[in-house]
Amino acid sequence: MQKILVANRGEIALRVMRSAREMGVKTVAVYSEADRDALHVRYADEAVFIGPAPSNQSYLVAQKIIDACKLTGAEAIHPGYGFLSENASFARQVREAGLILIGPSPEAMEIMGNKLSAKAAALQYNIPMVPGTEEAITDIAEAKQRAIEVGFPILIKAAAGGGGKGMRIVESAEHFEEQMNLAVSEATSAFGDGAVFIERYVSSPKHIEIQVLGDTHGNIVHLFERDCSVQRRHQKVIEEAPSAVLTPELREQMGKCAVDVARSVNYTGAGTVEFIMDDGLNFYFLEMNTRLQVEHPVTELISGIDLVKEQIRIARGEAISFKQEDLEINGHAMELRVYAEDPANDFLPDIGRLQTYITPKGPGVRVDDGFEQGMEIPIYYDPMIAKLITYGKDRREAIERMIRAINEYQITGITTTLSFGAFVMQHEAFTSGNFDTHFVKKYFTPEVLNTESADEAEIAALLMEKLMSVKAVTAPATAEVSSANWVKNRTSY
Repeated sequence: MQKILVANRGEIALRVMRSAREMGVKTVAVYSEADRDALHVRYADEAVFIGPAPSNQSYLVAQKIIDACKLTGAEAIHPGYGFLSENASFARQVREAGLILIGPSPEAMEIMGNKLSAKAAALQYNIPMVPGTEEAITDIAEAKQRAIEVGFPILIKAAAGGGGKGMRIVESAEHFEEQMNLAVSEATSAFGDGAVFIERYVSSPKHIEIQVLGDTHGNIVHLFERDCSVQRRHQKVIEEAPSAVLTPELREQMGKCAVDVARSVNYTGAGTVEFIMDDGLNFYFLEMNTRLQVEHPVTELISGIDLVKEQIRIARGEAISFKQEDLEINGHAMELRVYAEDPANDFLPDIGRLQTYITPKGPGVRVDDGFEQGMEIPIYYDPMIAKLITYGKDRREAIERMIRAINEYQITGITTTLSFGAFVMQHEAFTSGNFDTHFVKKYFTPEVLNTESADEAEIAALLMEKLMSVKAVTAPATAEVSSANWVKNRTSY
């Protein structure tokens, strides 16, 4: 495997290419009209244009990706995450074209891509499950009766897909029919599959996931856990490794369960087994993501393992380069997803030009990004600008470094989630570890950011008073400084 094509864009494409380059493997980028000047296109050894900006005319067209491989002589495809990374049909097309997909088999993707078949596979190893139905239900009367048996509140979930689509919380029987119809409609619209099932609703869950790796020699290992409980719209914003609440015994139990889930489908490559944990520290299997995760850097920092390099080695047919007993947790890592979103306006996406873009540096700071100053944030793709990751000897140091890095991160021209990250890092519920997936609902309001902005303005006004008093005594300043500009430059959001 001397050349790989990265079927993705932005920070993950660059992330993969950098590890490939260290291994002496050449890389091919693909790009749409919106990404002609993107960093991943400039970094790769070769680049192939694949169509208009909308992803359904470029990055999501499997045949264009395969044709780009044939054109450049690339032997393998790394799909990154998103786009085609969990598409079993694409995985089959790659195999039929005589190419290698750096990822699991299409059969494993199909089983784990459906929550019901994933649960059925996991049950072979007696993995803990949230009480509920083990099959899809379409008859509303039958579904309502099953919900009563499980006990309210219950959760109606789409069997296919994720991201909170087709998911409805039902508090009582009287609202069940309406919510089930809405869940089926959402699932059909989002995934083309209206199948839903029922689970007991875990009211205060933590979202804990375990990183796994499997090779073609039957070896499967786990690389400990990540806590991904700080979410908005059921999607993660802040992740950390390890969890602040897991005991060594729980970590061992969950790690074994994750390995067994992977073993149930003869898993190869990097994957993530996701669990929810209630306030009594009981954990239940949720699903498996059959790809590299956005939050993989925190695992890399505490384990010392480059997951992309391991993916490439496994795809080459090599065995995993270490054993389970070789691994240990060293330090603590935090990740903040820096989105072009307005936290004060329900995290709605923002677009525009990065007028100022200066990343933080220094001890324990890593930034995975795909942008530079002056570039536009395209409206066609996910609004993530970067992943800001910090590492420390313990959780406290990782948090302190994250606060420092957020303050050093300078972005103007668009609104970002940096201000939200600063709020979370300093909130008592987060610093104590006593938080769950409802953190945003429980603690975050736009007013908390407005208050911080008011404080900044007040500080700026005081500074201006001092500047003016100095100006009255000394020679005239060579440049005017407005309080608004000072706030913008002093802060990182």
